[in-house]
Amino acid sequence: MMEERKKAIQNLKIAKGQIEGIIKMIEDERYCIDISNQIIAVQSLLKKSNIEILRRHLDHCVKDAILNSNGDEKIDEIINLFEKISK
Repeated sequence: MMEERKKAIQNLKIAKGQIEGIIKMIEDERYCIDISNQIIAVQSLLKKSNIEILRRHLDHCVKDAILNSNGDEKIDEIINLFEKISK
């Protein structure tokens, strides 16, 4: 489980650096397509981080809840999250 956490944190740190770079690109009036490509790259990193966090949640929280016969709430949380993602 620690591996997923490390991956998520690393991706978020990289995204943070890229966002700072994007801000500088905008301030320097760089080419819009280049800026847009960097934004897309950050979105990809954020998605990867989210997947790692969700993997950890499923492996730990949801699994434990199901084993303790109270997984309905955790399943509902996941379904609500998927609804947000699919919008």
